Amino acid sequence: MESPDQRPFSGAQWTIAAAGHEAVIVEVGGGLRTYRHDGVDLLDGYRADEVCPGCAGQVLAPWPNRIRDGRYPFADRTHQLALTEPERHVAIHGLVNWVPWRLLEQSEDAVTLGYDLPPQPGYEWPLRLVSRWSVSADGLRAEHEVTNIGAEVAPFGFSVHPYLQLPGVAVDDLVMRLPARTRVLVDGRLLPVGATPVAGTEYDWTSPRRIGDAELDACFGEVIRDADGGSSVSLAAPDSSSGVSIWADAEFGWWQVFTGDALTGERHRRSVAIEPMTCPPDAFRSGKDLLTLKPGTTWRGAWGIRPGA
Repeated sequence: MESPDQRPFSGAQWTIAAAGHEAVIVEVGGGLRTYRHDGVDLLDGYRADEVCPGCAGQVLAPWPNRIRDGRYPFADRTHQLALTEPERHVAIHGLVNWVPWRLLEQSEDAVTLGYDLPPQPGYEWPLRLVSRWSVSADGLRAEHEVTNIGAEVAPFGFSVHPYLQLPGVAVDDLVMRLPARTRVLVDGRLLPVGATPVAGTEYDWTSPRRIGDAELDACFGEVIRDADGGSSVSLAAPDSSSGVSIWADAEFGWWQVFTGDALTGERHRRSVAIEPMTCPPDAFRSGKDLLTLKPGTTWRGAWGIRPGA
């Protein structure tokens, strides 16, 4: 039996592999620690003995991004969350990213984890979360289910926080395609104050172009959807010799892009967090694309990562 000091900071580790694709899913937060294809790390992950940095690979629920002052109205009551980013006086990234998830199913190429979120101060609705992670010749796939197991309607939003990279290619040199028509404008606390079209501005990546010196921690909306209702963001090397893309199904109508400028040390501007979101920041207050789960109902969404832009 392992001693406590030998246990990885991210808890149990589950490796899944198939067709040259390999990923490691972790107990703490039920998130994605590593993903590689043919030995190339396309995810900027972290070590097993490291506290997850910058929310890398985490599942963000029951809300993504920030809630102003951690305070919001719902069902004729005002709710107050703990301020988990105190320097900005906000509640950030939900309630499940630091809790231990449990193993439900496991095979060579897939693992399913679950977590029951208990009612608590600031969020009084019990939820059952299930995430199935799998790899195949098509890449990495994540399928999420969230069920309201309580007796009242619950407010809800969902996102994930993977950092993508092409080893040997600097962030400035990455060629990005981002299919979104608008950008959310934010204040000094990174909270939304409006939205503006990207066409004709430095924030327009609807056609592939270099990220350059852009410092991004921005949410993009009015997503240009594919025929199946989903969308995808791609990164490529300048010579198109390598690439990676992240896709999300029709449940996700927003993309957050973070170039890592606020991170310190070796992680500073080393990779790009590209986050599919069901709603924009502060949706618990604005109501913008806020989901409401009736008792006994289940939300389902899927996303994934593929080699090649």
